[in-house]
Amino acid sequence: MPELPEVETIRRHLAPRVEGRVLERLEILDPRWCEPAPPNEVQDAVAGRRIERLARRGKYLVLELEDDVHLVMHLRMTGNLLLAPPDGSPPPYVRVRFELSDGERVLFTDPRRFGTGVVLLGSEARDEYFAARLGVEPLDPDFTPDALRLLARGRAAPVKAFLLTQERIAGVGNIYADEALFRARIHPLRPAGTLKRPQIEALRDAVVASLQAGIDARGATIDDFRNPDGARGAFQDRFLVHQREGEPCPRCGRAIVKLRAAGRGTYVCERCQPRPRSRRAIPA
Repeated sequence: MPELPEVETIRRHLAPRVEGRVLERLEILDPRWCEPAPPNEVQDAVAGRRIERLARRGKYLVLELEDDVHLVMHLRMTGNLLLAPPDGSPPPYVRVRFELSDGERVLFTDPRRFGTGVVLLGSEARDEYFAARLGVEPLDPDFTPDALRLLARGRAAPVKAFLLTQERIAGVGNIYADEALFRARIHPLRPAGTLKRPQIEALRDAVVASLQAGIDARGATIDDFRNPDGARGAFQDRFLVHQREGEPCPRCGRAIVKLRAAGRGTYVCERCQPRPRSRRAIPA
């Protein structure tokens, strides 16, 4: 699933191409994308409006349109937003077409059809939508060690599960949780509420560093993710532990192991990230 760095990569690439242009026509080819709203109602709500800004909140992309209309999109597992190729040959699995005033076209592709789009009328409706689903933005100034400590206080859940909970920290997924925990030298099964202040500070910095490294590499392409121009991301070539089972730890040389934490395949160096004594890892 595209995580914060992949979605931010898309936003940075597309923003100069769409901001200031008019969304002349939205063509929804797959009604599941906007259910339960009828496609024609969504299309009519946004057509002919100027795109004032392409924004991101967590893993969501937001087309902020004139008259305070917001088209909120989630890529889910396999969604991509691609610029239509110059030769006019469409890529497979196109579910939505965005036609802009200068002739530019953006295509939403999604092999597994889990991606969604919703129209929200007014900034208040947009803010309420996100407040019910997302916590602090980890790249914002509000994501401080003190803020993270308050979020973790009293939490018995493993820290890996804590990092993946979007209602607390927006945008961190499986890849970047593994990378951040390795950087911070924290075992993924450690209960979040037992982290000491130095560990909280290290984890905050590690989350930010891991996300920024992903953005700098233009995301990670493991399966379906592509940049809007169709190029693959490069962060998968820079993983410290994720998907490196059996390979030497880049810090100590011990073999990286794969566990299950928060129901997800999880990669860890158990020398650099000592496991908590009271919890046992479940073999993957």
